[in-house]
Formats: sequence, C-alpha cells, structure tokens
Amino acid sequence: MLVLTNLGVVSFDFSIAWQFIYPIFFVIIGMRWLFDYFRKRGGSWVFGSFFLIFGSLLLLDRFEIIYFTFWSVFKLWPLLIVYFGFMLIRAKPNIVIEYNNKDSSGSKKTKSYSNSFFSVGDHEFNEPNWKVTPINLRTMAGDFYFDFSKAFIPEKEIPVTINCLAGDVNILMPSNVEFRVEATLNAGEIVVLDQTTDGINRSLSFETEGYEDAERKIDFQIHLRAGAIRIDHV
Repeated sequence: MLVLTNLGVVSFDFSIAWQFIYPIFFVIIGMRWLFDYFRKRGGSWVFGSFFLIFGSLLLLDRFEIIYFTFWSVFKLWPLLIVYFGFMLIRAKPNIVIEYNNKDSSGSKKTKSYSNSFFSVGDHEFNEPNWKVTPINLRTMAGDFYFDFSKAFIPEKEIPVTINCLAGDVNILMPSNVEFRVEATLNAGEIVVLDQTTDGINRSLSFETEGYEDAERKIDFQIHLRAGAIRIDHV
C-alpha cells in the first residue's frame, strides 16, 4: 500500500492505517504464542494471552467500542494477579517413586504423585518394592497411606515431609527400621506406637531407641491442620 501510494496509484493515509495495523500485530503474536504453547512447540501462555488481550482492547478502541490507548496498558496490572494465581494452581512438581520389580519390557516401574498445596487427593505408597526416597508432599486435602514393610529402604537417613490442611496420615513401619517423627496437629489425634495425644493444637515427638546409631532410618515431619496421624509397627 505504501508503494502504491508513492506511485500515486492509490490514496493511503498511513498514519490512520497504523492505528489499526500495530494492534493487529499484537493479536497475531499473541495467537501464535498461544498456538505454539498448546501444541507443545514452545510459546508462552502468559505473554501470548497478554498480547492477545492488549491487541484486542486496542482494536476495540479503534472501532470506538471502548476507550483504550497504548498507554492504558498500565490498567491491565490486575492480570498479573490472575497470572500469579494460575501459576500457583498449575505448579505441580511430581514426586516420582521407583519400584525395584520390573515390568515386561525389563524397565523399572515408576509412579508420580502431584505435589502442590492447591491439589486434593489421596496418596498411597504400598506397592511391592517401592523405593523410599526423600519425599516432600504439600496438599490442601487428602489421605496418605505408607506401607514401609513393602518398600525397599536404602541404608541412609531419609526425610519424609507431609504438609496438609485436612486429611489422615497412616504409616506402617517394619519393626527392624528405626524412625523419628515430629508431628503437629491443630485439631485431631496423633498416635505413634503406644503414645497418643488428641485435642486442639497437639504435637508429638518420638524417636525409636536405636535411631541415632542406625544406618537405615526415616525422619518424618508431619504437619496437619485437621485430621489424624497414626504410625504403627507391622
């Protein structure tokens, strides 16, 4: 169009057209980044959605539907809170548990557990020969069941941390494995072998007799707002 205007073929007011052109660039870039993100080809859903929204608002202004200029971009700051919230909800690093027994292809079996303070669900560690590794689970609500009598436990100190707003924690420990536990509970019951406490704002510290000298041992840190914590010997 610029070439044709310079040649006198058409009349083209670039200053007016530019007001429509650059918002379309933002829309196209935003759509491309979103497309690549959802097709797993890179891209960014944050920047893609931001440019799409920004460009669309500029176009609505050009068609006199709303008032929105380039420098009105600062009015979009609440989107930062929305993006931050989505990142918190979507942030779910996995706890990957390996099993010593192999499947038909000869490879070790694995299972993943979501680990996000905004997730809800049960976690069971009770399949034969699951390998005990450092575990740090943070969930909003759910039940936890650990059967260490079926596990492969390396000869070292292994930390297991559980943080949950509401749920039950049930742990079965073989009698030949030493362990220590620091448990806190705002409301509910804590039972560790023959020690029990219940009520409001309860805590319990326990350590088996041979914990300090043992090579193979587990250190539990369990913190619940409401629910029950129970550790028994098998």
